Amino acid sequence: MTLQKKATVVSSATASVLIIVKLFIGLMSGSVAVLASAIDSVLDLIVSAFNYFAILKSEQPANKTFNYGKGKIEALAAVIEGTVISVSGLFIFYTSIKKAIVHEPLEYLGSSILVMAISLVLTIALVVFLNYVAKKTRSMVVKSDALHYQTDVLSNGAILISLVLIQITHFELIDSIMGVVISIYIIHSAYELIKDGVYILLDASLDEQIVEDIRNIIVAEKEISDFHYLKTRKSGNTNFVDVHLVFSPGISLLRAHHAGDRIEEKIKELIPSDEWVITAHLDPYDDSEMNDRMSSFKIDEDL
Repeated sequence: MTLQKKATVVSSATASVLIIVKLFIGLMSGSVAVLASAIDSVLDLIVSAFNYFAILKSEQPANKTFNYGKGKIEALAAVIEGTVISVSGLFIFYTSIKKAIVHEPLEYLGSSILVMAISLVLTIALVVFLNYVAKKTRSMVVKSDALHYQTDVLSNGAILISLVLIQITHFELIDSIMGVVISIYIIHSAYELIKDGVYILLDASLDEQIVEDIRNIIVAEKEISDFHYLKTRKSGNTNFVDVHLVFSPGISLLRAHHAGDRIEEKIKELIPSDEWVITAHLDPYDDSEMNDRMSSFKIDEDL
């Protein structure tokens, strides 16, 4: 079992434990914050199970139908996970407002505080583990899972503080106020997750610094006189790079090929843990302007 899969299994197991404990205490105490946290843990379990499926599919090799593999399943999973998180945030917001209006009394505060303290410790340990896996594997699914549980750390901590304050002050409106604050934070975090996933699905370029490093590698190659049409994108843990390299017209194919190989090896060293697919077109002169004119002419004909 790969490290990514182990991460999703650990996430699922942790979420299952938290669901049982939070749901029981939440129903007994009547705390909207604890119940909201229990519902969030249910969603965590669903998301972790979905992430396991996404990683399983994304790790499958390329085939005749999917020539570039199924790496984008990870980005799709991130978008779906972000949407699920958004829905949970909206539900927590609604429940919190309803609780403030109805004014239902809280019970078993001591048990609720203990449960949230245990949940906080377990979630912190899980986030540390998931961040380690995400950094080591650069998996977007594990990264999104880590981000999700980071919001849980904050929400569990906030709920714990609110319950302690309620026990001290007996001001139960704190429960609803904390629920609203948590819901807004969850929705904001989900937006960032959805945006990252959508960018990958739309073939956004690699990070600006990585692209700049690729440019510097190409420029540093002494056999290259110029380059154009540099394009990059990401799919799963695979980075794609396309570029036209311009050489002197009299250079031998062998020398040009070796220069291209040197560039590819240096680019791959930028992130050794990732897979790289680099396609370099060897040009004896800069044909970018001619190609651009031909493309414009074709568009005019189509119109």
